[in-house]
Amino acid sequence: MKLCLLLNVIDPKIGGVMIMGDRGTGKSTAVRSLVDLLPEIRVVYGDPYNSDPEDPEAMGIEVREKALKGEKLEVAMTKINMVDLPLGATEDRVCGTIDIEKALTEGVKAFEPGLLAKANRGILYVDEVNLLDDHLVDVLLDSAASGWNTVEREGISISHPARFILIGSGNPEEGELRPQLLDRFGMHAQVGTVRDAELRVKIVEERACFDQNPKEFRDSYKAEQDKLREQIDSARRILSSVKMDHELRVKISKVCAELNVDGLRGDIVSNRAAKALAALKERDQVTAEDIATVIPNCLRHRLRKDPLESIDSGSLVIEKFYEVFG
Repeated sequence: MKLCLLLNVIDPKIGGVMIMGDRGTGKSTAVRSLVDLLPEIRVVYGDPYNSDPEDPEAMGIEVREKALKGEKLEVAMTKINMVDLPLGATEDRVCGTIDIEKALTEGVKAFEPGLLAKANRGILYVDEVNLLDDHLVDVLLDSAASGWNTVEREGISISHPARFILIGSGNPEEGELRPQLLDRFGMHAQVGTVRDAELRVKIVEERACFDQNPKEFRDSYKAEQDKLREQIDSARRILSSVKMDHELRVKISKVCAELNVDGLRGDIVSNRAAKALAALKERDQVTAEDIATVIPNCLRHRLRKDPLESIDSGSLVIEKFYEVFG
């Protein structure tokens, strides 16, 4: 689970992570703790969509028009945003709303940005994602597919960029996720309850220490936290120089083909995740070991469900990997 989250921070194009597991296994805690590790990004100052000053594709329409006119864009550094999507959120709160009164009286498009605007170039986290209303799932699917959010009200249309890392968590006992949404998550992590008594005691003691003195507890892990943050920054810098042999790419695609994985998302995500892992380990070349580490999380949720199959889908992926890679 931790590795999937870190790889998505290193390469947001992996496409997010779905974390499924028992209640009380620290899924939400792990996701929210990611905030402290998020790096800073360059944004256009004062822009509600966190527009990228160097990439016209990731700019809001107003900022893009300014850039095309040759106007100088004021740039600021800001931390990557993490936005929580509540289960009870309305569609207007998620997508944003158009002020119809102002549009009619003053003739200007007055838009109140929603959560998707705030999450652009950041992380959108949905806890208990399998309980999310269908109409909100449709909105997320639309934005995740196009990278843009379009709001249409009373004949007025406004669009803005909405490219985000989608992170979801949930308990499989509370219902399955729609296959279309599940496929949008780049990686899938399965979390189980710890069975080792010693480890359970250690977790309980750590929690008690945190409750007693949160500041002291955080300070005790500060050195490790700073080291990990530096590691992530370094991995993001060298990611573009990481190479993968053609032979390894062919073998990844062979695993996907033999597992009857629909579409090509599995191949693309496996390639990206393996490169991100190599960058995290400060290497510029992907190895078969890197692929073995990430491929179960990239493919397990893309396999066709067989109601009579008792083997975990992750184990099936590993079996096929060693069969193909030897």
